Parts: sequence; C-alpha cells; structure tokens
Amino acid sequence: MIILVAGMPRAGSGWHYNLTHDIVVAAGGQDARQIRKRFLLAPILTEVNCNIGSLSIKRLGPVLVPAMLGNTFAIKTHSQPSAMARRLMDSGRMKVTYIYRDPRAALLSAYEYGQRARAAGRSNAFSRLETIQQAIDFMKLYLRIWRNWVAIPGVHIMRYEDLLEDYDTQAAGLARFLKAEPDAAAVREAIDFYRSEKGVKGQHFQVGQAERFRTELTPDQLDTTNLAFEPYLKEMGYTP
Repeated sequence: MIILVAGMPRAGSGWHYNLTHDIVVAAGGQDARQIRKRFLLAPILTEVNCNIGSLSIKRLGPVLVPAMLGNTFAIKTHSQPSAMARRLMDSGRMKVTYIYRDPRAALLSAYEYGQRARAAGRSNAFSRLETIQQAIDFMKLYLRIWRNWVAIPGVHIMRYEDLLEDYDTQAAGLARFLKAEPDAAAVREAIDFYRSEKGVKGQHFQVGQAERFRTELTPDQLDTTNLAFEPYLKEMGYTP
C-alpha cells in the first residue's frame, strides 16, 4: 500500500517523513527513492522526500501502480485530502499519518526560512513571505487543510510538540499504526536514529524549540497571530 505522510509545512514534516519511511523499510517495505527510480516516478515524486504535491488522480494514479504490484512505500504531501485519496484509504490501498504544530511556531519558522533564502539570493516556498501578515495568510490555508485531515477517521494524527517531548511513546505509536513492532531490532534502530538530541545529518531536524515564537515575535505580532488563529488554537490543543 501507499503510506502517505501528510503534514503542515514547517511542522517537522521532513522529520516525520523520514522516521515513517525508515520504519516502513525496517518492517519489510520498500525504499521510496528506489520505487521512484524503478517506476520512473521522478516527475511526480519530487525532492528528496518523494513529495507528491497534490493528491489528484493524475498524480496518484501512476504512484498506485507499484503499490498494486505488492510494494509498500512512503510518500509525502502538504496538500489537502482528495476524493481519490479517500477512496484509496477506504479500499485499504493507503494509510495516512498527519503531523501538525502550533501554527504560530510554524509561521515563525516559515517566515525565518524565507528570510534566510532571500538573504542568500535563493528562492523557496517561503521566500515570498516578507511580512508576518503574509505569513499569517499563508498559514491560514494549512489550518483549513489541517481541519480536513483530522476529520477523517483512521488518519494517524501526531503533534510536533508531542513528538519532541515524548519521542519514544509517539514513535512507538507510529510504528504500531504502520503494523511494525516497535521493539523489533530494525525498527528500534530506525527510531533511535531520528532522536532529536542526536543531531545527526539526514534527520531533517533543525531548531526544535516548541514555543520559540513567544520570545521571537513582538507583543503586537503575537497578539495579531493569536487573533488570526483563535478559531483553531483551542481545537488544536494550544493556549494563546
């Protein structure tokens, strides 16, 4: 089947993807990068983390081929659920794990990442965010996507802060969701590799401070983000 690793941008989604990917491989699944190469899926599964982008029939159809041939592998998206994705979930061809983060922290990370890219003369998905208001508007889209994913029964929901603070419990829960035994040697090795405190290259883990936004945003900026995200914060389990 396809293991879809979905998440909010700048919410540890690369960390989440690589942990999921390696648990899948440790439990007998396939390396998604090799699947991409073998089935000529590079135009669809892009970047290092095999990001499918939108979950349209046009993109999911070709990716479904290796799954129907008996391969289980993990791909990534930031996109909203689609009718095609729902059908694949209902038919047992797809499992989804979704990660989110306090939107104020994700906003700050996206804004700072965009600033660093502009300063270096590079362009990325966040380099157009020149003000906090632009970052707020950007994040609102992903809050609507968050609400759509968490409403779907059977999606494995994770919070970045919980993964950071209680890694063993959260990683073991993810492994069990993937039908992997957390205490199996290969699975345990995969889980241990992605511990945030190791700081190993390839983890896709950076600053990792859950509430840095409280000191980095000005009081006015914090008030503005609290007001903008007020309908969501309580639902997500966060305090103003």
